[in-house]
Amino acid sequence: MPEVASRHHIEVITQITKEALAEANATWDDIDAIAVTYGPGLVGALLIGVSAAKAASMATGIPLIGVDHIMGHIMAAQLKDEIEYPALALQVSGGHTEIVLMKDPIHFEIVGDTRDDAAGEAYDKIGRVLGVNYPAGKTIDEWAHKGKDTFHFPRAMMEDDDYDFSFSGLKSAFINTCHHADQIHEKLDKYDLAASFQASVVDVLSHKTIRAIKEYKPKTFILGGGVAANHGLRDRLAEEIEKLPADIKPKVILPDLKLCGDNAAMIGAAAYNLYKAGKFSDENLNADPSLELPYADSMLK
Repeated sequence: MPEVASRHHIEVITQITKEALAEANATWDDIDAIAVTYGPGLVGALLIGVSAAKAASMATGIPLIGVDHIMGHIMAAQLKDEIEYPALALQVSGGHTEIVLMKDPIHFEIVGDTRDDAAGEAYDKIGRVLGVNYPAGKTIDEWAHKGKDTFHFPRAMMEDDDYDFSFSGLKSAFINTCHHADQIHEKLDKYDLAASFQASVVDVLSHKTIRAIKEYKPKTFILGGGVAANHGLRDRLAEEIEKLPADIKPKVILPDLKLCGDNAAMIGAAAYNLYKAGKFSDENLNADPSLELPYADSMLK
């Protein structure tokens, strides 16, 4: 519930900031910059974060850096290993499924995007059909490893001559299969359903990613976003990249599982690159729930 999330942000943001400083054994005098996510996301939560960061920046004189949430997910890889550029990222989460080309740490270009549902959104929607609590990705991944791809759901756009995705057809096929079984009182194996759904998602994501790697020949490949914690996807991508010829095989960075979901560390990692490039925000920074890459330089000094 967006309103509940916003209220909770208001209740805890001051205390969380104090606790973070205490845990780091730091004071405001030790801080070089204040980083904040300003989009995309839920507008209420974004507004509270941006307002708190701007207030702290004005009160302390510490520079402010607005960070794109998706840039943060990708830069979580930087906390594990050095990224060599150009780099290519598959960013997969509840709201976004994108293939992103990066010529350096702050310039991003989307070369593939979802036409409808994001992969993570599809996981959560079919999770509701299966009676799985939100977020459903982890449970479906676990179930998938216990089942088989017996339903052979569609692999939409897999052979299209682009890097875009579509998961609405897969979601509909899954729901229709379950509803039809209910109507004829047929019990379907939840593990096979999960395995069949995940096989379709992983096939499409890995196939298009490998094609993009062959075309753009990045030095580093990054998997980012909440769905980056999916073991089926991580394993498949690692296997397929390992098969590539040595002259185009990129370095692979799979972020630690704790850094795949939303977290402050990834925003700090992205802000560090902007800090080094002298890209700071001013008092006009505002929440943008529909913010899209490439990075909005208009929001920076």
